[in-house]
Parts: sequence; C-alpha cells; structure tokens
Amino acid sequence: MHATHDNGPEGCIPPHGRHGLDRLALEVARVWYAGRSPVAPGTVGSAVAALLAQWLFLPLPLGWRVVVLLAVFFGGAWAAGRAARVLGRCDPGSVVIDEVAGQWMTMLPFATLSPLGVLAAFVLFRVFDILKPGPVGASESWLEGGPGIMIDDVVAGACAAAVLAVLLWLGLPG
Repeated sequence: MHATHDNGPEGCIPPHGRHGLDRLALEVARVWYAGRSPVAPGTVGSAVAALLAQWLFLPLPLGWRVVVLLAVFFGGAWAAGRAARVLGRCDPGSVVIDEVAGQWMTMLPFATLSPLGVLAAFVLFRVFDILKPGPVGASESWLEGGPGIMIDDVVAGACAAAVLAVLLWLGLPG
C-alpha cells in the first residue's frame, strides 16, 4: 500500500491547528455531515452523492457534468489534502469527497438513470471502491496527497461506469 494511504495510529502527517481555511477544507472534505457518520462514512458519502446526483449532476449536459466532476476532483483534492494535514492522517476515513467524485464518475456517461439505475450505480461503485480490483488498487500509488486520496475513487467510478453501461445494454432498467 502506498505511504499516503497508511492510516496507522501515528498517521503520516503531523497534525496542525485549525484556522479558517482548515475548517472550510474539513467541511468540504467531509461533505459536511456525511463524513462524520460513526458507521461506514464512505458508504454514507456515496449515498449522499448518488441522491444529490439526481438533481445536481445528471440533469446537466455531458460537457457541464465533466466540468463539475473536474471541479469536484480538484476542489476535493485541495480539501482532502488539507484535511489530511489538519487531522494528521494520510487518508482519513472521515474524508468522503473522494466518494462524491467516484460516485459521480460512475454516473458521468448517463444522461438519465432510473431509481434502479441509481441504485445499481451506487452498489457497483461501492464494490469497486471497497474491493479495489486491478487498476483501482494500482491507482493508489499514482499520486501523493489530496490527489492521491481522490484518484482511486475516480478509477473505481470509471470501472463501475463501464460495468453499468454493459448492464444497461443488456437490459437492466436504467
């Protein structure tokens, strides 16, 4: 496992004080309250992203969805990296903005999804994010800091999107 994802008790980044931008970064990185869930914050963050996507992401034209996803990735990388420094952890479990990017990556190619399609996108993304098969696990070593926290979720989302496209092509009501 790559050093930036070592969540040992000592962490890999010395914690520092929380100032204005630190607090903002923590709130964005945690997607406000989603990352504070005492149980499965990543799954909660993904669920929030899947629900919000129906109103904030999927209705947009593809070009705008790409712009929004890039903004979430780069803004999330800043917030996740700063939150990791503030918390003194390399990839804190409470940071779930990466789940938002990954979940929305899963939904990026689809102009509309039925509730069943949204559920399938959610489940597929969680499977790829948790199991980290092939390129998903390998991507953890591609980047450092905030981008490193984000990239494996985006790769998991791309893999989940490919599987979802096949399922929709095969007739899954989506």
